[in-house]
Amino acid sequence: MSLTPIGAPRQKITSASLHEKKLRHEAITCLTAYDYASARLVDEAAIDIVLVGDSLAMTMLGHENTLSVTVDEMLHHLKAVRRGVKNALLIVDMPFGAYQIDARDGVSNAIRFVKEGGAEAVKIEGGEKRVDLVRRVIDAEIPVAGHIGLTPQSVHAMGGYKVQGKSLEAIEQLMRDAVTLDRAGVVCIYLEGIPREVAAMISQEVRTPTIGIGAGPDCDGQVLVFHDLLNLSFHPAAKFVRHFGDAAAEITQAVQAFRADVQARQYPSDEESYHLPKETAQALEMVLERKRSLRR
Repeated sequence: MSLTPIGAPRQKITSASLHEKKLRHEAITCLTAYDYASARLVDEAAIDIVLVGDSLAMTMLGHENTLSVTVDEMLHHLKAVRRGVKNALLIVDMPFGAYQIDARDGVSNAIRFVKEGGAEAVKIEGGEKRVDLVRRVIDAEIPVAGHIGLTPQSVHAMGGYKVQGKSLEAIEQLMRDAVTLDRAGVVCIYLEGIPREVAAMISQEVRTPTIGIGAGPDCDGQVLVFHDLLNLSFHPAAKFVRHFGDAAAEITQAVQAFRADVQARQYPSDEESYHLPKETAQALEMVLERKRSLRR
């Protein structure tokens, strides 16, 4: 398996690309992004999928869970991310309330995410109970990413953020969910918070690429929240989170250095300041000198 060098010319990632990667047993990479800067950095690092997750409710807006974020707020961040993404497949979460009430609303909101926000697929939580909506969105020519297991929009129904699929009955339901979504034609299936063994079974059973988060290493790909990867989240990390960098420490150090230099009158320096042209400076000095003379 060859790795794509960072900075090398890339082909646009599509849903077909993801299926080809699964067939070639090439790992799929996915990260969240919520603004232009993070989107550019993620895309230019050759990540396959950029997900505008409803996790922005927590990482960007400071909410306790994902339930509060609105369609308009998701669109706002999606548009910014769209401007930063060139090659990755851009997927957006359908937030809580965007599709639970009525299927027509769900299709309408999915269209908005594509038409107004530039998304290339929408992610919908739930398996069998959402498959009718999934089919209707796909019928509207909009690719859909599935999401089963620990579904954060169902946090209250699940009684908290708990690992799913720990009993034989629950495993059977997850398998049905995955197969149903696979047959419906989703572009990928996110598997969150389920035992490694179950994720491996699902990944082998379905033709659709699986993207894991807290589902072990046997999925076809992995996703992490951008802020978790960089230790920028202000909450205890889940078991599956690995900090690949410590941006929190870097940012804190930089901010403290700025504060110290400003207080010590060391920033900005003369070299970091703009200056008048020599002739203007001389003319200004003459004007000031005349004013000083008049005051004497």
